[in-house]
Amino acid sequence: MKYFFKIFVVAFILFTFVIGIGAGVYYRTHSKMEKESTLSEEELNKIKDPLERAIKTKGNKVVNALLLGMDGSRTDTIMFGSFDTENKKLHIISIPRDTYYYRKGYGYADQRKINAVYGAEKIEGVKSAIKDILGTDISIDYYAMIDYKGVEKIVDSVGGVEVDVPFDMEYFDPTDKPPLRINIPKGRQTLNGKKAIEFLRFRHNNDYTVGYKEGDIGRIKAQQQFVSSFIKKSLSIKLPKVISTALDNVETDIKLKDALYYGPEAIGIGSESITMTTLPGASEDRRYGKSKLSYFIHNPKEVRRLMMEVYSVNE
Repeated sequence: MKYFFKIFVVAFILFTFVIGIGAGVYYRTHSKMEKESTLSEEELNKIKDPLERAIKTKGNKVVNALLLGMDGSRTDTIMFGSFDTENKKLHIISIPRDTYYYRKGYGYADQRKINAVYGAEKIEGVKSAIKDILGTDISIDYYAMIDYKGVEKIVDSVGGVEVDVPFDMEYFDPTDKPPLRINIPKGRQTLNGKKAIEFLRFRHNNDYTVGYKEGDIGRIKAQQQFVSSFIKKSLSIKLPKVISTALDNVETDIKLKDALYYGPEAIGIGSESITMTTLPGASEDRRYGKSKLSYFIHNPKEVRRLMMEVYSVNE
């Protein structure tokens, strides 16, 4: 069984994003660089689309970031984060790794997934793909990217993460290196780094009689629970040790790392100000050539509705 700690990756990237955006907002505010828009009122009035007009109007008042969890050359976890500095609201949109995304010249079945973009076009290609999927000409101010090293250390650096385990989790895979053994009883408990990894890797027991009944939806709910608990714990403790551990495991273009220590204070954000959602759409099997794969097909109308919510637009 080969699973790559997706839930932890989401939580860690989100934590990095919270403090990283804090750094960006802190320096914009204190260097007096923040401004609402680079367009004149006359130019803004010429924009007919209310969503695009809101994006241009808010300008630097909204800070966006792309958040990637890596599995080799592929993006195993993709999230788009948008922080409204005026309302102090953070929106996180999870982009399923199997989201269908066609690029000219990349016609094979496995190349038609958004997680294949980074290997060929690196971070700029992923930024372009996210803009296409979200259907807006937004700016992506920062990116943060991590792999799967240091998972136990990061969880342990916050003193463990409290979760409500929905059922007894038992699994054994002697072929894994080292052999994987999962044994977590049902109930609310604080998991240390080692047990957190077991929780994150579990999907079903060996005979498939115990597992998430809703499949991916069930795992998404577990992911959201873990993220919420991780953020709440992270924002309630002294951050320097956590941030130091985080910085050893993240690649980012966020500058002035010392500002990370001022992130939460700069933006005054709390876990109640964070909204997490998944890109609207549904799974669908498609065949290209000799290969038949499962894709996540996003719903453009619902995505637009979601982006209007992110930018507080009424249509």
